[in-house]
Amino acid sequence: MKTYELTYIVTSEITSEEAEAVSKEVAEFVQSKEGTVLRSDKPIAKTLSYPIKKQGSGFFTVLEFQIEEDKIAELKEKLAKDSKILRNFLLIKPVEKVHKERRTRKKPAILEEIGKAKTETIKESSTSEKSEETQKIEEVKPSKKVELNDIEKKLDEILGE
Repeated sequence: MKTYELTYIVTSEITSEEAEAVSKEVAEFVQSKEGTVLRSDKPIAKTLSYPIKKQGSGFFTVLEFQIEEDKIAELKEKLAKDSKILRNFLLIKPVEKVHKERRTRKKPAILEEIGKAKTETIKESSTSEKSEETQKIEEVKPSKKVELNDIEKKLDEILGE
């Protein structure tokens, strides 16, 4: 059995309760033809973009169902004969493929150990004890500010040789 989606517009000349009765009637017709209703939306009143059969508004309804292919002709015939249904549109829903879960690359064991070591270092530094790495970084930092003139003198010495 294929899965179908039927979208149809019911005339606005009837009440919303009568529109719900029409949608139930269509769903019951599908079930009487050995079909199964998967999803049935309630009729929603909407204004049409352009008039259909001199109607400016209507009740939109969507019905998703499964039925044998040879029963579709009978359903289309019933929808065409029903004067309360302004327009209908029947789609064959494509079969959704089940995708396998993508494989992800595992991190090499070395990278995992480095990551663990970094988190341990962060934990150690947060406990107010300075790790060796932070001590090295502090040693590299200059203790005083360097003036621009000093940098120019050094450059002249290096380039002058």
